[in-house]
Amino acid sequence: MSKDYQPHFKPPETRSGDALWFAFHEGRVLVRMNHDTPSVMSCTHPSHHGLEVVQEHYLGTYGGEHCYAAELAAAQIAPNGHTLLGLRDLLGHVDDTLAGISGRAYQILEWNRNHKFCGRCGGETEPRGDERARTCPTCKRTSYPPVAPVIMILITHGRKMLLARKVGWGNTRYSALAGFVEPGETLESTVIRETREEVGVEIKNIRYFGSQPWPFPNNLMIAFTAEYAGSPVKPDGVEIEHAEFFDADELPNLPPGISISRRMINTVGAELRKLPK
Repeated sequence: MSKDYQPHFKPPETRSGDALWFAFHEGRVLVRMNHDTPSVMSCTHPSHHGLEVVQEHYLGTYGGEHCYAAELAAAQIAPNGHTLLGLRDLLGHVDDTLAGISGRAYQILEWNRNHKFCGRCGGETEPRGDERARTCPTCKRTSYPPVAPVIMILITHGRKMLLARKVGWGNTRYSALAGFVEPGETLESTVIRETREEVGVEIKNIRYFGSQPWPFPNNLMIAFTAEYAGSPVKPDGVEIEHAEFFDADELPNLPPGISISRRMINTVGAELRKLPK
């Protein structure tokens, strides 16, 4: 069972005992391995393992245990029993809450590293003390960790689901349609626009399914379902290489289980299989 997570940005004034450290180096997180199963590093501080930390940020508490994000310096030897693991690989082995904290940690580290200087005047920015943000003392511009919203849409037609293969995937994997939200758009209008642009079809009865933070690099996936309302399927050839309606009992190769696209396909597919053929 997943423990409760309480996010915060101010570290405790005093702390005794170990904490969870989401320590990254070049996009990979340092984990402890136990019989091929990874777990987040738990220690007082990475320096106690001889590790040099470039930056660190407090994340809050997970089940009452303090959590930190840390960027490790290059060319360091992992402590005994530990290894660097790709973030995608970690997400497949921890509960959803820990996966979310891992993504949060990575995005905060990247944001802090990429916003040392002001994008408006070039001045050096400073961290704020009252919120997670960096402010330029020269022009007063403030930057926050960015989040890029992306819609995902799964279209049904009777017992079938419209799945697509992106250009460049180079395999037979299919997924739901997806696209970035543009300035001035509602989520619903993005769903309609992306569906028309990528596969040329019309939809109706748009319904919210769920959301998932996706730290590659800083997306928030917002998933919807809809019903087919007309027009032939015509992949644009730019983003979508092939698309077609698949029967719920005859689905192609799908995304991994850690993604909301797979969860949505599984959930909707289970309902469609109840319909008569």
